Amino acid sequence: MKLNIKNETGRLKSVVLGQPNSMGPVPALEESYDAKSYYSIQHNMYPKEEDIINEMNAFEAVLKKYDVEVLRPSIIKDYNQVFARDVAFVIDDKMIISNVIADRADEQEAYKNVYEKVAWRKIINLPETAHIEGGDVIVWDDFLFIGTCFSEDYRNYKTARTNEYAIEILKEYFPKKRIIDLELKKNDKIPFEGILHLDCTFNPIGKDKCIIYKDGFVDESDYRLIIDIFGEENCFHVTDEEMFEMFPNIFSISPEIVVSDQAFTRMNNHLRNEWGMTVEEIPYREISKMGGLLRCSTMPLVRE
Repeated sequence: MKLNIKNETGRLKSVVLGQPNSMGPVPALEESYDAKSYYSIQHNMYPKEEDIINEMNAFEAVLKKYDVEVLRPSIIKDYNQVFARDVAFVIDDKMIISNVIADRADEQEAYKNVYEKVAWRKIINLPETAHIEGGDVIVWDDFLFIGTCFSEDYRNYKTARTNEYAIEILKEYFPKKRIIDLELKKNDKIPFEGILHLDCTFNPIGKDKCIIYKDGFVDESDYRLIIDIFGEENCFHVTDEEMFEMFPNIFSISPEIVVSDQAFTRMNNHLRNEWGMTVEEIPYREISKMGGLLRCSTMPLVRE
């Protein structure tokens, strides 16, 4: 397989979609490793496996409707494997294997069937202390946007997934990219007060547009920089409640086609009526209760 990811919206040809089967029991509160899951467990609303399977089947059906090759990781018994984005990610023709948090380390083994399709010289294994997850990495032509946490309390946050060391290494591997690090607000228990990954607060769509949540960034200057790059008229701003519902985390099949949650009425109407996009709506409310949505569930491998 010839990997090719130059941006977030090129016509999708091949993707890994997460695995909903054999999720195991509802985690204990102390076992949660993101604020949204913590909230769901705390409020006794953590999703059921059958609902997650139904939602991911709906997603797979849309992908196949557009002739996308869909790969799946092998099943690990009693293990949450829904969010493929963070296990590995592709930049240009290279696959970077993430150093995910310890809670998710076993997931790598389930992707062996995917890694075997990629030439070994195209796979980058990072040093153990270089922490990064695919949800924090947004490829946009010459730009590489990376969400991070510079806080002295980095090690104390379960929701801090990408560190400065990993960013420095990516600069060495991709010297021609303009790498922009964006510091995200972090909170392990209150989903309204922290951002798990960059794609939960910012996501490019189309050819020159984006969805953005202003208050996800520690420094307003980071938000302003994105506005300057895309242009105010090309940015769809989400509210606090819409960020909580995970509006930014939709998924592009092409510059003209996005997959979105059917509950995102205001944004879906805007994308259709103002920006002329085709919006494929599917139910994804249950999966959102675990801290991720459509982009989180995918690992794109090849785009035109």
